Amino acid sequence: MKYYIKLGLILLLITSVASGILALLNNKTQPIIEENQRKEAEQARKEVLPEATVFEEVTTPDFSYYIGKNADNQIVGYTFVASKFGYSSEVKTMVGVNPDLTIKKIKIISQSETPGLGANCMKPDFAPKFEGLKLEKLKVDKDGGDIKSITGATITTRTVTNSIKEALEKLMNILPKNNIFEEKSAEEVSR
Repeated sequence: MKYYIKLGLILLLITSVASGILALLNNKTQPIIEENQRKEAEQARKEVLPEATVFEEVTTPDFSYYIGKNADNQIVGYTFVASKFGYSSEVKTMVGVNPDLTIKKIKIISQSETPGLGANCMKPDFAPKFEGLKLEKLKVDKDGGDIKSITGATITTRTVTNSIKEALEKLMNILPKNNIFEEKSAEEVSR
């Protein structure tokens, strides 16, 4: 019996030391990981809305987005992350839209879809399918729309399309509340 107690105490000591080391490493690496994620998101925003020099974050209870402004402090567009669960993972897309909410550019920033099928959404020929589209045009060809599905990965294509559509609808509902459309139209009138 003493033998089993001794083994149990040794195992307890080993697991305590191991968990303490893991906790210490997590405390050291967590800020680095968060900083890298922040930098990657910032780079993705610059890629999808290159005219913007400054991005102002706007957070509401159910949605957050960034207002992109140029050096003259004029709004050149908006960026946001569209996210939805696809075939085998959550697919996150950084989206840049013009002030009239036409899609400027998208970039898939996170996915773990099936390699060779859904993961093809990372290929350079996928993102341009969305450029210049408005909300009403966001529909996959299998659903009667104009966006051609990735061969063998209709679910992933539909996921990206629907996540962008849902996020764009949220943005459209938020913007009038903040009078951004009214400010824009007032600026256009004064020109």
